[in-house]
Amino acid sequence: MPDRVKSVAYRTLADTIRSEIRNGQYADGRKLPTEEQLSVSYSVSRQTVRRAMQDLVSEGIIYRVAGRGTYPVAEEDRYIRHFGSVEELMALSLDTECEIVRPLQRRVDVENAGRLRLHSDDLYTLALIRLHGSVPFCYTSVFLPPRMAELLSDVTDLTCQGRRSRVTVIGLIDARMSRAIMAAEQSITAAGAPSFAAERLTCEPGQPVLRVDRLYSDEAGNPVELAVSYFDPEHYSYRVKLRRSPA
Repeated sequence: MPDRVKSVAYRTLADTIRSEIRNGQYADGRKLPTEEQLSVSYSVSRQTVRRAMQDLVSEGIIYRVAGRGTYPVAEEDRYIRHFGSVEELMALSLDTECEIVRPLQRRVDVENAGRLRLHSDDLYTLALIRLHGSVPFCYTSVFLPPRMAELLSDVTDLTCQGRRSRVTVIGLIDARMSRAIMAAEQSITAAGAPSFAAERLTCEPGQPVLRVDRLYSDEAGNPVELAVSYFDPEHYSYRVKLRRSPA
């Protein structure tokens, strides 16, 4: 089968399954058919089915459970955000809420102090979970240089365990610092959920999650925040729009 025809086939199948899910065909936690069943039902190859399912997973439409099958993500549990700028990275407060798990505190941390390019091993850290509706989808550890932590020392939303708010740490820093935040260096990897994150995300330790490390810098290139986040892929989909530069 020519590549162009294959492309049309998997996109058509993905559109069909997407429509079925939105129309409630797999409501109430009903499992989707297996790849083999879909291949027979739609007279397409297993490779076509697999590619269509991969697209739906990446969109946050479905999720897979090893040994159990494939399920639709409930619309109210689905959180999808497009990121194309530093401003969009800081805008999570628009439609999500955070809960403080570990309040802002001073700590000696050789590894993360090094990532922040600090002259000593002292830094400040806090941990939070981020929720969409009532669903926790992200556990984040934030590491700050002392000079940045000083800017936030009076923010009770960050210093009281269990406090919920719509703030973002980087948004607060951006509003209070004299220099502008100009860049965010980001890495995305697959990882097993560490026990401290799994407990808050209500998943099993070691379960595959998306780890996202972001290092924000000001206009002089100085690091102002390091955020290490673990996202539950059952409730979160990450997309980036890339544009080609003009010729």
